[in-house]
Amino acid sequence: MVTYLEDLQRSLHALLAEDERVYLLGEDVLDPYGGAFKVVKGLSSAYPQRVITTPISEAGIVGVGTGMALRGLRPIVEIMFGDFITLTADQIVNYATKFQAMYNGQAAVPLVVRTPMGGGRGYGPTHSQSLEKLFLGVPHLRIAAPSLYHAPGAMLRHATLHDEGVVLFLEHKLLYPVKLVTQSAPPVYLETLPGTAGYPTLLVRNYRQGAPDVTVIGYGGASLLVHPLLASLADEEIRLLVCVPGCIQPLPVADLVEAARASRRVVIVEEGTRAFGWGAEVAATLAAELTLHAPARRVAALDTVIPAAKGLESLVLPAAQSVEDAIYEVLA
Repeated sequence: MVTYLEDLQRSLHALLAEDERVYLLGEDVLDPYGGAFKVVKGLSSAYPQRVITTPISEAGIVGVGTGMALRGLRPIVEIMFGDFITLTADQIVNYATKFQAMYNGQAAVPLVVRTPMGGGRGYGPTHSQSLEKLFLGVPHLRIAAPSLYHAPGAMLRHATLHDEGVVLFLEHKLLYPVKLVTQSAPPVYLETLPGTAGYPTLLVRNYRQGAPDVTVIGYGGASLLVHPLLASLADEEIRLLVCVPGCIQPLPVADLVEAARASRRVVIVEEGTRAFGWGAEVAATLAAELTLHAPARRVAALDTVIPAAKGLESLVLPAAQSVEDAIYEVLA
């Protein structure tokens, strides 16, 4: 079993080895440092001409990456912390994502923007946020977020070589050292839904047969909160179905609806702040398609800044206990 970080590293090495169109750009990506979270460690030594260290200008990095993509290359841009994605908004929203539609499909922009999101490491208000909701609803932008159950390297490979548009690729910081759970082992049973080309939607159960009591929908780092509940709730004879999309925009609507239909009791989990979040869009989508036994419960961060002190940080960010409490609420 490999860790989330190791799987991404292997994929990046393979991509640069196999395709000369692939370039990596970012701050402090050269060895021996190898990036803030060491995902790109070793790449600059092996491919010195195609791993490019940049000035501290996130807008400039994405702008250069956009130009490279327009010229037929397959650039991967690393933004050191997800909080800094705000500095790229003009390039992503007003330029990179618009070119394909503006030029009637004659211009492709195969650009991948990788960035670590999320808290839990005590990095404080400006290095711990989950800001992906700021980009939800931007036309022609794909947002991918591999979880504990996905193969992040395979998703990154698909985004780099097979997606012709801009992909915002989210990697939760707390997932990096964790070993992936990609095979069924009681009490965890995995199923990959068909038709999700490159960004699979996964179903994770704590039971073999029958219908679930509750459906939990979450992505990326939320999988770390839900995973321990699979065993503990199985001991309580509560059947849990967890739906984990690899792509959070566009929504895999059919997958989410079918997962919710199985129990008609839904808990939606995300680490970003609650107001106007991804969970609200999922809840609205389900409300339009289904009659639920109880209103969907949403678990998210409090609508405030994230403290650096561990005790205070844990009060702001969602926790496994928050998810468990929501599950019991919809059951009641």
